[in-house]
Amino acid sequence: MINFAKTMMILPILWRIWLGMLVAANIIVPLFFIHTLEAQVVSATAIAGLLIMSVIFSEKGYVRLLGIGHIAWLPMLFWLGTRLDHAPADSAFAYWLLAVIIVDSLSLIIDTIDILRYFKGDRTPVIALNA
Repeated sequence: MINFAKTMMILPILWRIWLGMLVAANIIVPLFFIHTLEAQVVSATAIAGLLIMSVIFSEKGYVRLLGIGHIAWLPMLFWLGTRLDHAPADSAFAYWLLAVIIVDSLSLIIDTIDILRYFKGDRTPVIALNA
């Protein structure tokens, strides 16, 4: 897990900013709302995804297949979409839910492209393990 995190810090700055937004939306901000089921689900899904990605990373390195770790976001995002109506309007909680839906949806688009590229033969690590 430590090598996985270190390798992510080698990525170009725009990718590190993007990863920072994902971490903020899925790991840090949910702590402020952890008393809600939505934050608990987002946190658990993020942890599960990190575990999946850590296993893939340890076996294959930093390859495009890592996006599979976000597969659990699909049902989570559909469910969160049904929860927006239950969030108090104009609340930090509602804005966070919307941010998670937007950021994670964009990430799933990127993940889908990466996974398709991997299965089409683009299996070269994005970042070399010895970098």
